Amino acid sequence: MWVLTVGGLCVLIAADFFIGGRKPHDVSIKEAGIWSAVWIALATVFGVGLLLWGDAQASGEFFAGYVTEKSLSVDNLFVFVLIMAKFAVPSIYQQRVLMIGVLIALVLRAVFIALGAAAINSFAWVFFLFGAFLIWTAWKLIQEARAGEQEEDWEEGRLMKAVERRLPSTDQWHGTKMFVRENGKRLATPMLIVMLAIGITDLLFAVDSIPAIFGLTQDPYIVFTANAFALMGLRQLYFLIVGLLKKLVHLSYGLSVILAFIGVKLVLHGLHETTSLDVPEISLPVSLGVIFGVLLITTITSLTASKRAEREEAEKAAAETAANGTPAGADAARTETDGGERADVQS
Repeated sequence: MWVLTVGGLCVLIAADFFIGGRKPHDVSIKEAGIWSAVWIALATVFGVGLLLWGDAQASGEFFAGYVTEKSLSVDNLFVFVLIMAKFAVPSIYQQRVLMIGVLIALVLRAVFIALGAAAINSFAWVFFLFGAFLIWTAWKLIQEARAGEQEEDWEEGRLMKAVERRLPSTDQWHGTKMFVRENGKRLATPMLIVMLAIGITDLLFAVDSIPAIFGLTQDPYIVFTANAFALMGLRQLYFLIVGLLKKLVHLSYGLSVILAFIGVKLVLHGLHETTSLDVPEISLPVSLGVIFGVLLITTITSLTASKRAEREEAEKAAAETAANGTPAGADAARTETDGGERADVQS
């Protein structure tokens, strides 16, 4: 089953590359929407397949893990936008950067999942460690959201700086090439550096997403496939909702609730596994209901708050215009017109 699954994913990745990602181009909203729908449909078919050839428990765990990973990946897109701006990636190359970066992250996450599964099977106290870490992460997200903190720039980590110091590189883009030869020297292009930045950054995000999904299922196969389907649609999701990211103002609150919920679930499961205490365990239907409910409420409140803020900003601009007596930008337009007329007279 593992061989068939990995082989099937490789076929899907190859089809995605040769059909939509082989030729550098600007990705339209229509293209991103179609491919996003395709990947969601494939994940749905896989989950239904688990239901038909496996059982309802496995299918439910997959969908819970997939939705959780997908929602956490949306938060990752904020940082991807900053990385693209930091490296001034041309728009036609962004989809190639994301594709290779996601593949790097998928391979590295597979290693993380294997290590996590081995640790859980060998040491039951890992449930407490994962649970405490998720609760702490949830608290940190709430604190940042309440403080109104939002990164305006992306700072390279020590690993990326070490790579750039030890890897001879050029600042010039050479299409999709990752290496070029100049004056007899083999140099890395910005394409390779930004791919590594995307992959390493997504790996760092796995530090909280991997424990989160292990809180929903301990089956390494379901953990891996849920991560794979969530990551493989991330490139198209980037182009589809990049304009909507700033409107999801309550996303951090929603993610913090989900992470805290899964953290409590892990702690309860750890107590159930390591002690004789009669502690309640949170069922899968409850987990699914909480995850879907929180995401739905977060999306609705975010869009409502964003619309209210836009309306207040428009009313403020209208009030300022009325107070000044001239529409905003009218003075600048008049100055430009007068300057043009003087230029015509001189000519």
